[in-house]
Amino acid sequence: MNDSIRDAAHTLWNYHLVHDELRAVDAIIGLGSYDLRVAKRAAALFQASLAPLLVFTGKSGNWTEGLYEKSEAEAFADVAMSQGVPRAAIRIEPEATNIGENIRFTRDLLGDSAKSVIIVTKPQTQRRALATVAKQWPEVEALITASLTSFEQQPTATYPLEKLIHEMVGDLKRILDYPAKGFQIPQAVPPEVVAAYDFLVEHGFDEHLR
Repeated sequence: MNDSIRDAAHTLWNYHLVHDELRAVDAIIGLGSYDLRVAKRAAALFQASLAPLLVFTGKSGNWTEGLYEKSEAEAFADVAMSQGVPRAAIRIEPEATNIGENIRFTRDLLGDSAKSVIIVTKPQTQRRALATVAKQWPEVEALITASLTSFEQQPTATYPLEKLIHEMVGDLKRILDYPAKGFQIPQAVPPEVVAAYDFLVEHGFDEHLR
């Protein structure tokens, strides 16, 4: 992979990050995905006494079908329990197949019991999570965080850099398009981010645009 592609990808990565300062809330919500580091981060926040309740949400999506023997939420709960979180402190929402459903179904699960939450997701989906919760659960105060991995650390053997770039391009497309569909609030997108997006699409990173 040449440096121009890597630099453009890093530009998207930096845009997708959210740097909320965390504090104690009513519930921690882990968004299911292929990345179990999200579950570990959510468990660590619970262990740090930032909330009395840990919710995992997710069935499977386009990129996790068949990855786990159970739902994403249940797989994440297993990881959290292996990190010392008691089962009694965990609630599972096992039906969501995308971030919008993650938010709506968790909102319905918690009802009025949660006035403030920490949403834990992958680093590269933080901004999309922020825009989604602000639109679909506006009455809750939501802080956004992610597993503590750098751009260089985020790819894995099973999810290499190329797949990460496809994902980031797709998420930016949704950030651009979804406000008009009522799924997210609008987000300002700097010209250099749009230019990086266009460059990566031109170089074939369009799998998540389909």
